[in-house]
Amino acid sequence: MQARPGTGLAPAPVRPARPLPQRVLRWLLAAVAVAGFIGCLRLADVDPVELAEGLPTMAGWIGQAFPPSTEGLSTLLVRAAETVAIAVVGTAFAVVLALPLCVLAARTTTPSGWVRLPVRLFLNGLRGVDAFVFALLFVAAVGLGPFAGVLGIALHTWGSMGKLFSESIEALPGGPLEAAELTGASRLKTSSYTLLPDVLPSISSIGLYLLEFNIRASTVLGVVGAGGIGQELKNSVDLLAFPRLATILIVILVMVTAVDQLSARLRKALA
Repeated sequence: MQARPGTGLAPAPVRPARPLPQRVLRWLLAAVAVAGFIGCLRLADVDPVELAEGLPTMAGWIGQAFPPSTEGLSTLLVRAAETVAIAVVGTAFAVVLALPLCVLAARTTTPSGWVRLPVRLFLNGLRGVDAFVFALLFVAAVGLGPFAGVLGIALHTWGSMGKLFSESIEALPGGPLEAAELTGASRLKTSSYTLLPDVLPSISSIGLYLLEFNIRASTVLGVVGAGGIGQELKNSVDLLAFPRLATILIVILVMVTAVDQLSARLRKALA
């Protein structure tokens, strides 16, 4: 393509046409993706007609929920505090457990695949099981109550923290760590005095984010008997006590919003 006389503009680049096999492959991949999504819709039993028929029932429940009931509000506030405690203690346990393993899971600090890969598989296994499932298992093991929720949160978060902490370590420049190792310092001293100060802001931000997530997750652990406000939520749904259910949802919304704002401010201060 030539430039127009007197315009002084460079000719526009001409995009080469894609070869026919590549275009056919793109269309085939798009068709497979669409077919896969349609299959997922069928497996998920998505039925817009049933949704439309159920909306009037939902509207009736919402109408019954207002005005919210203030009866037993003090109990709900105690349950909300219990929910926050489950998340805080479970996250703290996870931090203590994840810190040593994240060093073993990072390529920069553990070059040996014989050590690193089993640790990563272990952390992935913990991440793969939801805190809700862990809590259900621990309810059977230690009984009903918030301790089962703490253990469920701790184990799932252990896997997530270990992975994210190790990725933060791998993102650090390797110069300071290598310089510390050349001095003959042990792995423990190298990690404590060189690695930890550099990675602390990043892992603190990750810890706060996961705490924020865990508080939201802890609101439903009471459904399986693991304590917190979720237990009151389940009882209200079972009894069709919609005014009390509305109060519980408002308490959860206020609690989660306050924690989100506090966590955002702390993460901003650490950035």
